[in-house]
Amino acid sequence: MVKTIEAVFDGKVLHPEGPLTLEPNTRVRITIETMEPATGESPPFLETARALNLDGPPDWAMNLNTYLYGGGESRHAS
Repeated sequence: MVKTIEAVFDGKVLHPEGPLTLEPNTRVRITIETMEPATGESPPFLETARALNLDGPPDWAMNLNTYLYGGGESRHAS
């Protein structure tokens, strides 16, 4: 059986972040892959949106449904 778990090393012992479904004294092979620490913060939405470098017509926001789903003239005059 192969299972990937996450654990924290306290300087002496690895502590799994969840329960292990192993019988006591079960032999295992451990491969260590370090992970970047989680910051707990997501980038602000506006920062993400700007990074996408989206390009569209000037009335895009006002006529989003028209551009997404089609259909006649735009509903709002510019």
